[in-house]
Amino acid sequence: MKPRITVITLGVDDLEKSLKFYRDGLGFPTEGIVGQQFEHGAVAFFDLHEGLRLAIWKRKDIAFDTKLKLSAPSPTGFTLGHNVGSKVEVEDILEQAQRAGAVITVPGHDTFWGGYSGYFQDPDGHLWEVVWNPQWE
Repeated sequence: MKPRITVITLGVDDLEKSLKFYRDGLGFPTEGIVGQQFEHGAVAFFDLHEGLRLAIWKRKDIAFDTKLKLSAPSPTGFTLGHNVGSKVEVEDILEQAQRAGAVITVPGHDTFWGGYSGYFQDPDGHLWEVVWNPQWE
């Protein structure tokens, strides 16, 4: 298996609300919800960068498709990292996310390793870290 990820799918409870958050609030490009003609098929895709997409799909439909029991969401199961070019950009994105309806769990701050980061949760509790890493410039 080649170390390549092409789609990251987030399970959501309210597809329309999450679509609005990512499309209208964060400005992620999308064609909107597709697959509504199929039972358990409604999903929205967002182009992130070449070769990578973010998808939002109802948690109950993921459970159906994977034949797993629908479980309680856990915001500490993983984080999504969004690396930016400066401390100011971290603050700008955290503010944009908050205006879009995100909950800031950790405001922007200097990290112990020399960077700057903050965390927010989307409407379904998924954690995003917005981070500036001067070692990656």
